[in-house]
Amino acid sequence: MKTKLYLLLGLFAACLLISCNDDEDPIDEAYKLANEAQFAKITADPAYTKITSQSANGHIMYKELVDGNTGERPYFSDKVSVRYTGWYKNDWNREDTYIDGDGNLVRNKVIFDSTADNNGVGNNIPRTFNVGNELIDGFSTALQHMEVGDKWEVWIPWQLGYGAIGQREIKAYSTLVFEIELVDIVR
Repeated sequence: MKTKLYLLLGLFAACLLISCNDDEDPIDEAYKLANEAQFAKITADPAYTKITSQSANGHIMYKELVDGNTGERPYFSDKVSVRYTGWYKNDWNREDTYIDGDGNLVRNKVIFDSTADNNGVGNNIPRTFNVGNELIDGFSTALQHMEVGDKWEVWIPWQLGYGAIGQREIKAYSTLVFEIELVDIVR
């Protein structure tokens, strides 16, 4: 009896291993495609400007909200002081918030980081970063093209964001959107 049980368990384990493969989860693939479609839509919008990443892994799109007009731009090796809010959507075909079929309010636009929060304190104090080694590629790319005083809306594809892995609550393949204000170059 034990031999049959072990044989049955072994057969079950083998079936599980065979059915598992390295292909992407269909849900992840659908999410990836939706995010790529949204980024392509922004890329085609004439209100946005394209900047190719120096890493050659893709490009970001931005729209200038405020022109700092100072002529001061940070280098890859500089430290900068910035205010920002970063977000993504769980479903690009839905509003920022909506009521689901069960009558629940769903927050579709997920703000994952913001200086407006500052760990619950509020007050929108700028944060300081090294441009070249503390930030995702897309954020670093934007900063190197901004002037002190500029405020931009920046769209970052998953390849220049958190990639196919994700980061904490940020899903893999997420198109990220940041509103970034370059406050100062820290000397």
